[in-house]
Amino acid sequence: MSDLFPGLPAGTEMIILFFILIALRVPVAFSLGLSAIYAMWQIGFGLDLAGDLIATGVSKFSLLAIPFFILAGTLMGSLGIAERMIRFFRVLIGPTPGGMGVVGTVVCLFWGAVSGSGPASVAAIGPMIIKGMEEDGYPRAYAAGLVCTGAALSIVIPPSIGLVIYGVIAETSISQLFLAAILPGLAMGAMMLLTLPFAKPRGGAALAALFPMPHADKPYPVRLWLSFKDSFWGLMTPVVILGGIYSGIFTPTEAALVATVYALAVGGLAHRTLTLRGLYDSLANAAASSATVMLVVAYASLFGWVVTVEDLIGQYSGALLGLSENGLVILLVIMLILLVAGMFMDPVTVMFISLPIFLPVMRELGWDPVWFGVLVMVNLAIGLITPPVGINLFVAANITRLPIERIARGAVPFLIVSLAGLALIALVPQLSLVVLGPR
Repeated sequence: MSDLFPGLPAGTEMIILFFILIALRVPVAFSLGLSAIYAMWQIGFGLDLAGDLIATGVSKFSLLAIPFFILAGTLMGSLGIAERMIRFFRVLIGPTPGGMGVVGTVVCLFWGAVSGSGPASVAAIGPMIIKGMEEDGYPRAYAAGLVCTGAALSIVIPPSIGLVIYGVIAETSISQLFLAAILPGLAMGAMMLLTLPFAKPRGGAALAALFPMPHADKPYPVRLWLSFKDSFWGLMTPVVILGGIYSGIFTPTEAALVATVYALAVGGLAHRTLTLRGLYDSLANAAASSATVMLVVAYASLFGWVVTVEDLIGQYSGALLGLSENGLVILLVIMLILLVAGMFMDPVTVMFISLPIFLPVMRELGWDPVWFGVLVMVNLAIGLITPPVGINLFVAANITRLPIERIARGAVPFLIVSLAGLALIALVPQLSLVVLGPR
C-alpha cells in the first residue's frame, strides 16, 4: 500500500484522512481508528500494538464515571422524576412572565446536574418541556431551541462527562473543574432567559391537561409544599452527588455509581415506578449511549499515540504560539477552532484531537488549566446546537418531527446569547475561579 498523500508526514496524512472519512459519513469512532491505523502502518509499527494502546486508553479509572452518569440520567428520565420536577417548578414559578419558558430553562439547568450529557438530556426532558411550552403559546421551533441549548449546558454544569474527560486528558482535578463550572453554567442559563421576551408567546392554552395538578384548588403555599414533597427525592439528586464530592465522601468517579444507586432507590422505594421492563430499557439505552462514547475514547487513544510519536503536538502548538505574541489573539484562535470543530464533531472527539495541541500552549502562556477546561466546555456546548452536526438539534428534530433547519433557526437567539456568555467567561476568568479561592 503506497502513501495516500505522497510527500506528507504520516501524522498529517492521518489528520487529512480522518476529515475525508468524516466527510464520507463514516462514524466518528471508526474514522479515528482507521486513520490512526493507516498512520501506524506508514510509520512502521505492527498492528499488534493497537490492542495494547486501546486497552491502555480505556482502562483509566476516571472514565468509569461516563457509563454510570449516563445510566443515572437515563433512569431518572424513565422513572418519572423529570415530570415531578417540572410540576414543582411550574408551581414555584407560577404566574411569572415567561411561564413554561422559565420552567423549561430552570429544569434544563437542573437536569444538567443529573445527566451530564447533552443529547441524553434532550431525550429525557425534551418531549415534556417542548410540549408544555407549545401549550403555553411558544413556537415549537423556539421551544426545541431552548431545550437544545439548556441541555447543551449539561456538559458544563457538574457533574459533566465532558469535564471528566478533560480532567483525564489534562491531568487536572475533576473536583475543581466541577466546582469552577457552577457559576459559568448558571450565568449561561440566566442569559438564556433574556431571549424569552422576544419569543412572543401566543397566549396558549392551560397546561393542566399536560401537567395535571392534583391540588390546584388549594392555596399557593399548600400547592408549593405538596409539589415539593412529591419531587423532593429528585430535587435532592444534585445535592447528594455534588455534596458528596465536595465534602470528600466520594470521588467524582464514585459519585457516578452513587447517582445510579440513588436513582434506583428513588424509583424503587420512594416513587415505586421501577419495573423490570423499565429497568431493562434504561440499561439498554444507557449501554448504547455509553458504547458510542467509549468507542470514541478507545480509538482516540490510537490517534493520540500517532500525534505524540509524530510530534504533531510540538509542530502545531509551536505554530499557534508563532501566530502572535498577544495571548488574547491566540486564545481567540483556539476558541474559533473549537467552535468550528464543534460544528462537525461531537465534544469527546474534539477534545481528544485538539487538547494535546492546545494544552502545551495553555501551559506556555500560563493560563489556569481549570479555567481553560471550563472555557473549552462552553465552546463545545455551543457546538451541540450549531449545524451541520449539532447533535442536540438532531435529537430534538426526532422528538418534534420538525426539519432540523427550523430547529436551528429557533436556536439562533440562544446561540447569540451563548456566544456572549462565552466571551464573558473568556474575558473574566474569575467567574470560574472565584469559588476555588486563592490559587
